[in-house]
Amino acid sequence: MEKDLLALTCGNTKPGEFITFGKYPQTADGIEQEIVWRVLQNSGNELFVLSESILDCKRYHGQSTELKWRDCTETTWHDCDLREWLNHEFYDAAFHAAEKRLIKTTYCAGNGEGCPDTGDKVFLLSVDEVKVLTEIHGKGLLRAVGTGFAKTKKPDGCSLYVYDKTNKDNYIMKDGEELGCSWWWLRTQGNKPTRACFVGTGGSIRSYGNNSIGGYGVRPALRIHLS
Repeated sequence: MEKDLLALTCGNTKPGEFITFGKYPQTADGIEQEIVWRVLQNSGNELFVLSESILDCKRYHGQSTELKWRDCTETTWHDCDLREWLNHEFYDAAFHAAEKRLIKTTYCAGNGEGCPDTGDKVFLLSVDEVKVLTEIHGKGLLRAVGTGFAKTKKPDGCSLYVYDKTNKDNYIMKDGEELGCSWWWLRTQGNKPTRACFVGTGGSIRSYGNNSIGGYGVRPALRIHLS
């Protein structure tokens, strides 16, 4: 029944358009609101979507409040704390039981040289996916701002970096307001086993993010069954 309703309401949604699905805290005081997702692909049977906003601020790996940006350790997407958080804590917080039944397990490759493939309900985009999707949607897909909640300092010490300098390519207009963009993680391992790739504030792909850095944001991606 839920699948039929979603197919009826979202089945004709085109790439670049938006849907709402699930809820997550989005204001500075933690009030839950519907999550807005940008449709990346619509196969007719499923939607491939990416959160339009940065929903939270997390380290790629490591949870201690004592961690500094240099305290990175070797890991892969398969074993990192961020993957664990997305597929458990975030997944349980954002989606109720009926919504979970619509979320497909996605086969995730392109996780880095020598890094194992994974099967995930919720995941981050890979470098390869970003390159393909940018050709379709344009570089504007990659510039993103955090919600009020994402910008709040977290108990584990994470605090989202927000661009505040002079280059206008690092800002977007939202509801008539000019907002500084933030960095957000990709799942692909970086140029060292202690690093992960990320998207810069101007939309560039970078490979040198120490995986212990607490200033990068999270834009979850997932695939939703339509039929």
